[in-house]
Amino acid sequence: MWHLPTICQKNVANGCHKAKIKTVPMPYTEAQLMGMFRRFDANGDGHLSRQELRNAFSTLGSSAPGWRAFRALCHADKNGDGYISEAELDNLVRYALKHGYTIN
Repeated sequence: MWHLPTICQKNVANGCHKAKIKTVPMPYTEAQLMGMFRRFDANGDGHLSRQELRNAFSTLGSSAPGWRAFRALCHADKNGDGYISEAELDNLVRYALKHGYTIN
């Protein structure tokens, strides 16, 4: 049986000293997205404006955060007031989950 230091020494001697680490993108959970969207309520009024949504989707890594904010409002803003309220936050989170944002 090999001891770890011996294996490491043999691998380094054979030129295998560089480990290749592959990162796997992890999707955000519902709770993580819920907390993140709440943190983007910049003025603390309990509603997310289009600009606040744009900032949130930018942080999530969206390539077009303005468009994503617009589409999120269309999807999640059930009362049509132009804001995402606490009651509509579940709809927003489901929308973001559907688009598969991952932690990088």
